[in-house]
Parts: sequence; structure tokens; C-alpha cells
Amino acid sequence: MAFFSSCSASRKTLTNKAVRRNNQSVQKANSESIAGYTPLTSVQYIDRFKDIAIQEMNKYGIPASITLAQGLFESGSGNGELARVANNHFGIKAGSAWTGKVYYKDDDNPNDKFRVYDSPEESFQDHADFLKKKNYAKLFELDKNDYKGWAYGLKKAGYATNPNYPTLLITIIQKYNLDQYDSPESEIQKINRVDTVLTQIDKKVAIAQDSTRQNTTYNKTYTVKQGDTLYNISKRFGLTVDDLKGLNNMDSNNIKIGQTLVVAK
Repeated sequence: MAFFSSCSASRKTLTNKAVRRNNQSVQKANSESIAGYTPLTSVQYIDRFKDIAIQEMNKYGIPASITLAQGLFESGSGNGELARVANNHFGIKAGSAWTGKVYYKDDDNPNDKFRVYDSPEESFQDHADFLKKKNYAKLFELDKNDYKGWAYGLKKAGYATNPNYPTLLITIIQKYNLDQYDSPESEIQKINRVDTVLTQIDKKVAIAQDSTRQNTTYNKTYTVKQGDTLYNISKRFGLTVDDLKGLNNMDSNNIKIGQTLVVAK
């Protein structure tokens, strides 16, 4: 599902060393499970993970068939490098909010950064939590056995860039009869579930917004870099040039590299 490249040769070499060192550390930590790994067929994969897919469906309403189809596709039936080494079965990348271990692998970009889990089950649980975002909120209002609605909804919400992603998921679901693991719910059950999940999504959004506001408050200064002007600095921090000059008691527009400017009131 992505970020990272470098310009200078020396920085690129240093980064590649860091990437190798990081990945070797993850491989060493998971060496026992890697050594004991046995390849799975798609049918074995389904049998291994259907219970946790059903568990997450009953909690949040994501069809078990969708979770299993995504796992099969993203992990190569659990045989892909990310699944074997990092227990990452859904190709979930490590954004700024992720505080756990990471594993680097070429994907959309060279050395994309992926989340590392302690177990496959943790990956399945995080997959459900990952989807509890504002852009996926409408999907949770679907019936929990509406796998076609989820397949098209995931693509529309930006989960995958592949234009054929919904068709791929639906084909996998129908090939392995995965919808047998989906179950309907009563209208009351659906109302209660949707209310619970949307409340959780709203809470996550509020926490993220609070964090952004706090970071903005703490980052009250900015160090001038080559190419900066008062105009582009002011726009970056939502100020006018006059605001910026006033905050720094400046009489002119002259600035110099290394100069520290106050950028928040």
C-alpha cells in the first residue's frame, strides 16, 4: 500500500547501510520463527486465519471475506517477505504515527517503510484498527456481509492504487468461497456496531488534531535555510509578512541563513 529516496550519493550510501542494519536486526529478532517457517497453500492460509478474521468482523463489521482476501493478496498467502519476516500480512506502511519497529522494502518507492508485528494475529488486529479512519468511515455503515460494497469502497477511499483492486478481491473471495465466513446482523445490532465504530473513529481524529495543535504550539521558532524568504516562511506558518516581521521586531525584509525566527504568537 508508501515513502523515501535520497539525492546525494553519500547520503544514499549511508541510508542503505542503515536500512540493511535495521532489517538485519528485525530478521535476527524473528530468526526462530523465520527458521521454522513452513510455506502455506491458500487453503491452509484461510484455515489458519479465518477465526481472527471472523473475530474482527464481529467487533467492527469488516467482512471476514474481505480481511482474508486482502491477507491472501497482500501477503502471497503468508509466503511473502513481509509476512515471513515482519508478520505484516496487509502491507501496512509505517507512517509518522507508528512507534513500533519497521522493515524496509522496495514497493511504490525504494526502501518503503513497513510496520513490524510480534505475531500475524497482531497484524490482523492492526489491520482493523488501521481502517478506523475518517476516509473509511462510510464503509462501516455497510452491512458486515456486503463484501462487494467493501471491495469497491476500499478502492474509492484510497486503500490501494491498483484500479483493479476491487475485482482482485472479489475474484479471490468467490474462488475460495470466503463469503461463507461472513454473517448478517439484525438492524439493532448494526446500529449499535456502527455507532460504536464511528465514535471510535471520531475519537482517533480528535486525538490526532490535538496532537497537531500541540506540535504547532511547541514549534514556535524556525531556523532560516538557504533559499528562504520572508514570504515563503510566512506562508509556511500561516502568517503574513507583516505578522512575521512584527513577531521578530524586524524593520526590513532581510534575513540570513542560520537566523532563528519566531513563527507563532
